Amino acid sequence: QVQLVESGGGLVQTGGSLRLSCAASGRSFSTKAMGWFRQAPGKERQFVAVINRSGSTTYYADSVKGRFTISRDNAKNTVYLQMNSLKPEDTAVYYCAADRAPYSVVTPTAPGDFGSWGQGTQVTVSS
Repeated sequence: QVQLVESGGGLVQTGGSLRLSCAASGRSFSTKAMGWFRQAPGKERQFVAVINRSGSTTYYADSVKGRFTISRDNAKNTVYLQMNSLKPEDTAVYYCAADRAPYSVVTPTAPGDFGSWGQGTQVTVSS
């Protein structure tokens, strides 16, 4: 099991930027795809981005494509989410998550594909 701790959330104005970090413990980090999800009040958890274990493949939700960038540093057991051109509708609690299985052939995107979750970090974008 991978333990995950997010950081970097906060309050930012429309058009601003934030960089979220997710630090993982355990030796299996580099074997697993990592994802970011978000959940706004009263809404379901929503896929944001995912990166495969080597960092060579990334997928994004249409709503963040071109504005957000997911990356990882396997030497530091950390995954990042760079968020630019933020909008009020990006306001949510952001969670990082680790794939249930190591060495997945298919990069996961559904919440059920992920077996470890962080506690979340709040991102608030003011208009």
